[in-house]
Amino acid sequence: MTERSRCVQSTPRAILLLLGGFLFLGPTSLYCQRSALVDVATIDRTRILSGAELYMKEIPQTVTAFSSPRSAGGIHEYFSEGDYWWPDPKNPEGPYIQRDGMSNPDNFNKHRELMQRFYRAVSTLAAAYKITHDEKFVAQAVRHLKAWFVDDSTKMFPHLKYAQAIKGKVTGRGTGIIDTIHLIEVARSVEILSGSPSMSNTDELAIKQWFTEYLTWLMTHQYGIDEREAKNNHGTWWVAQVATFAHTVGDTASLSFCRTRFKSVLLPNQMAADGSFPGELRRTKPYNYSLFNLEGMALTCQVLSTSGDNLWEFTLSDGRNMRKGMEFLYPYIVDKSKWPYPKDVMYFEYFPVRQSSLLFAAIALNEQKYVEAWKTLDPDPTNAEVQRNVPIRQPVLWVE
Repeated sequence: MTERSRCVQSTPRAILLLLGGFLFLGPTSLYCQRSALVDVATIDRTRILSGAELYMKEIPQTVTAFSSPRSAGGIHEYFSEGDYWWPDPKNPEGPYIQRDGMSNPDNFNKHRELMQRFYRAVSTLAAAYKITHDEKFVAQAVRHLKAWFVDDSTKMFPHLKYAQAIKGKVTGRGTGIIDTIHLIEVARSVEILSGSPSMSNTDELAIKQWFTEYLTWLMTHQYGIDEREAKNNHGTWWVAQVATFAHTVGDTASLSFCRTRFKSVLLPNQMAADGSFPGELRRTKPYNYSLFNLEGMALTCQVLSTSGDNLWEFTLSDGRNMRKGMEFLYPYIVDKSKWPYPKDVMYFEYFPVRQSSLLFAAIALNEQKYVEAWKTLDPDPTNAEVQRNVPIRQPVLWVE
């Protein structure tokens, strides 16, 4: 059986769906591959079901529930403020100044927190549905999905024009696109829920239309272009987002674009000969950012790899590839005390957590040691800064 036929058979709706001008052919990537190395569903079953029962009781809340007087947008428009920007002691009412790596706790973060709450609820409910086939989990997930993407009174508009604003400087930035990494697992959940009787065709089409519109904005708005061209993890996570959303709506042209960009831009421009990411190592949080960038690249490979074009195996002429990236960071994930670079200025003690890159690489590269490391790490970190950097919380959605 080919990878593609195996993937299609494991998908709730393996039918052809014409949506927004794109022909959706069902999953074509290897992230639905089955692994003999690890049974994620068994490992996470208790965790998933206990979490899902809690989320069954949770009422949806979207960006319309809270607003900030500093936002230049309306009630339906997502707003956040740049993390590392603070009032100027010399001019308290003037433009903010940067303190790189130091998060300002007084900035407006409520929309980001609500989006994280949303993705944790939907991904956990989708995971519970995947392992139990209980429709009650789908019905609750659809409530959240419709509130965010469909219902006129509560939905978020599909753009990020006002994300990571800086008081006195800009009303929004391309940098803010990093905030929607928390919609990545929502998009994957939509694919898992597809075909369930509790998700109507009308609702599914409306939800996917939201992602189609947001994908178009990411690809065409100047903020999206700015983020695409970022030389560090921001550029990586732009590709990871576009790839995931394109997979959900069946945009094959964008999937192809992202595969090419991984090979021609991300890997050659960001990875050094030893597998490190110099653009992250020279920042104020070199450990966290190195892990974060590896997560983005691993997810990109997981989403985009096919049996005919496996990005996990793609290697540049000088030998750089994902295995090198994994091998560089692996010793410091297992034993952070060996980290030879400066410690992060904040939150160094909270990392690593259960890195999805370990699991994805273990399966793709057939490395048992990555599985063993993955099993030892915390799957549910509670620190807010860590949660911001962990967009994959339910790995069962990504593997069989």
